[in-house]
Amino acid sequence: MRILVLADIHSNWAALRAIDEEFDHCVFVGDLVDYGTNPLPCIDWVRRNVDAHVRGNHDHAVAQRVQATSGQGFRQLAAATRPLHWDLLDSRRMKFLGRMPVTTHFRVEDTLLYLVHATPRDPMDEYLGPDEAAWSARLAGIESDFVCVGHSHVPFCLQLDGKTVLNPGSVGQPRDGDPRASYAIIEDGKPSLHRVEYDIDEAVAQLRESGVEDWVVEMSSSVWTSGGRLTREQLERYRSPR
Repeated sequence: MRILVLADIHSNWAALRAIDEEFDHCVFVGDLVDYGTNPLPCIDWVRRNVDAHVRGNHDHAVAQRVQATSGQGFRQLAAATRPLHWDLLDSRRMKFLGRMPVTTHFRVEDTLLYLVHATPRDPMDEYLGPDEAAWSARLAGIESDFVCVGHSHVPFCLQLDGKTVLNPGSVGQPRDGDPRASYAIIEDGKPSLHRVEYDIDEAVAQLRESGVEDWVVEMSSSVWTSGGRLTREQLERYRSPR
């Protein structure tokens, strides 16, 4: 039994399409949209192939039409790409994003998965990496074999208190210094982390064709090719002229 675990696709169809794994079930732990500019095939792929999913903070913001504050770094990238999503998404796809649950359980045979985008304490917004003590505190009262999370864009796997905390990393915008699309597999109860190369040039070309400003293309290209490992100073080079 193979379960494909995905997170943080962020409208990067070139990256999602590169994941060519056979699976019996697929789960998705949030953030289909923002940052990239090709949400339609990503949403449709998730609707066709995913057995259980939860809402990420970017899914929520797009569905609720929350105007992103420009800010700096990744905030201004979301602010630049979110309006395009509102132009592209029809009511059916917007309803799909808005109706995604915040948390859910999914059982496959004898294995129970608990899905949440960020953490059980703060389902959509808390950033938490592979901190064993912090995760132990947040697992209290959670009944499951696996707690599958995303949000940090950094893959990790922790064995704690009889549970496995599994973050598959980001499909569409990795931030651990590895530009390859990241995902996880749970096979017969055993988790593993995986990477696959994808055509970043194709993603950049699609972004440029979408009509976003040049600085958005340049920043996105730098983020994708570096695996998200840009310093604050490097991120601040990319700013909207307005």
